[in-house]
Amino acid sequence: MSDEVRPGFVRVRLDLSYDGAGFSGWAKQAGGRRTVQGEIEDALRTVTRSGGTTYELTVAGRTDAGVHARGQVAHVDLPREVWAEHHTKLLKRLAGRLPRDVRVWALREAPAGFDARFSAIWRRYAYRVTDNPGGVDPLLRGHVLWHDWPLDVDAMNEAARGLLGEHDFAAYCKRREGATTIRTLQELSLARGEDGIVTATVRADAFCHNMVRSLIGALLFVGDGHRPPDWPGKVLAAGVRDSAVHVVRPHGLTLEEVGYPADDLLAARSREARNKRSLPAGGCC
Repeated sequence: MSDEVRPGFVRVRLDLSYDGAGFSGWAKQAGGRRTVQGEIEDALRTVTRSGGTTYELTVAGRTDAGVHARGQVAHVDLPREVWAEHHTKLLKRLAGRLPRDVRVWALREAPAGFDARFSAIWRRYAYRVTDNPGGVDPLLRGHVLWHDWPLDVDAMNEAARGLLGEHDFAAYCKRREGATTIRTLQELSLARGEDGIVTATVRADAFCHNMVRSLIGALLFVGDGHRPPDWPGKVLAAGVRDSAVHVVRPHGLTLEEVGYPADDLLAARSREARNKRSLPAGGCC
């Protein structure tokens, strides 16, 4: 694959968000399941009056069913004449065509070398959980997990520090043939807000399948006292899936932001990422 845009086409960056509850993940699937990619591509085809032509999106992070996004990034290559004709009104037309649980906030011509997936240098997720004995605020129930044991956030942070850095996260990932599970975990920290909700911030160069939700599952076992703070690190070092590590439910997880280097470094970053790993179709986190 090349980052070169085909002659006569323009690469367009899209910044978007969605509530994942009603979607079977980001990526299009067989069987007519509703996906974020499918909804946006259908809307784009309609508002550009492209008939049977679908312009396929490439996304920074393929989220699983039920996972939300506030700061997702994608790109699409459009014929130059289509972009020239529609770009001034495209954002508003998409707002009128898309369902209410997905929004495109910005559309702009991408700089040279930009690839929404491979140019990214980090993705930042947040996982939200409450240990309130009464449960979750009904207005937040679609975005916050209820854990019915009191959580020791200090113990969870102690455990999290032992997971930082570059490691083979095979113990926390669902393996996919031909895909590496080596990742650099740049940040993993937890804080309890004034509302009592514990928010885990998780940032890495990339994530393999189920990685974030597995990490949170391990930290919850530490937080509620079922495991000591050194246990998640021991699981990591063992390098194999541990049946005690639960993949927590997806609705507490939100992709918050994707980071990119300066424009003149985009192409180099994309080449580096392509050489380092190959992720087949499927979900993440």
